[in-house]
Amino acid sequence: MNKPAALLLLGLALGIAPATHASDAPAADPAALPGQSLYHLPIALTDQHGQTVEWASLRGRPQLVSMFYGNCHLMCPLILENAKAVQKQLPAEQHKQLQVTMLTLDPVRDTPAALAEVAQRHRVPDEWLFLRPAEDEVRAIANLLEVRYRFREDGSINHTSVLVLLDAEGRVRARSEVEGIAPDPKLVASIQAVLSEP
Repeated sequence: MNKPAALLLLGLALGIAPATHASDAPAADPAALPGQSLYHLPIALTDQHGQTVEWASLRGRPQLVSMFYGNCHLMCPLILENAKAVQKQLPAEQHKQLQVTMLTLDPVRDTPAALAEVAQRHRVPDEWLFLRPAEDEVRAIANLLEVRYRFREDGSINHTSVLVLLDAEGRVRARSEVEGIAPDPKLVASIQAVLSEP
């Protein structure tokens, strides 16, 4: 069985169907992860600094996650600005508790240098993670996050524009469709609730 198929079967085993509708934390012990944790997916990614980041190593801190691509000039900048606006809605003591992680749909063009340029151009906080999966692992992680996408002939990508809130164990706790820069009050409330949990 090839690797993408194995990853897809893992998603199905976790009860997550294919999409149809940075941390210093130690690597997660798969046996201790909750059944619905997305961190069961065994993949490594590369960040905007060229460092390897194990997907499961994000465990231990709530994450606001989205998928985007660097050559997008419409929805992806809105995703970044919306995530910044969401983070700014948090009280000062919670602001740094939330990790924001952006995963590229286009690892061929979105090299670490390209991701670093996107981060700089959009003036995102230094602690944000921009992660690049291997080309054959994009579909698996998109399926887990329920992000639909397809490449068009002109090189652009049609994709779901969404922010997904994961708790410290990697369980999906909220989703918000991105339609503009203004943050979704329900998402902000969900983030605050997750950050307040013991």
